Amino acid sequence: MKPAEAYIFKQPDLYKEILFHIIAVIEQELPEIELFFKWGIPYFYYNKKPFCYLAPNHKRKFVDVGFAKGFQLKENQEFLVDENRNTVKSLRYFKLEEIDNTILISVLKEAKLLYV
Repeated sequence: MKPAEAYIFKQPDLYKEILFHIIAVIEQELPEIELFFKWGIPYFYYNKKPFCYLAPNHKRKFVDVGFAKGFQLKENQEFLVDENRNTVKSLRYFKLEEIDNTILISVLKEAKLLYV
């Protein structure tokens, strides 16, 4: 088992469900993307460059999908969280049911264009 997969399987069910769903959407939309375990979390690379990471926050009970070039994104700003970060913006999910695949896919497609 790869380190990123092992990390996800060790998560409590709440986070595991969210993580597996997000991974399925990302891999469906960007089949050429690669999942690694970097900086202690699952991190997707696109065209061999950091694309987005998946970070469960057990203390505040959410999963962040952080986009490495998040501040360059123009669309879906009302859904992106920056929390005083300089480059990363993220989609934040507290429950599996609140994931809107349309928004997630839209952000993925826009972010992909930043890697051309």
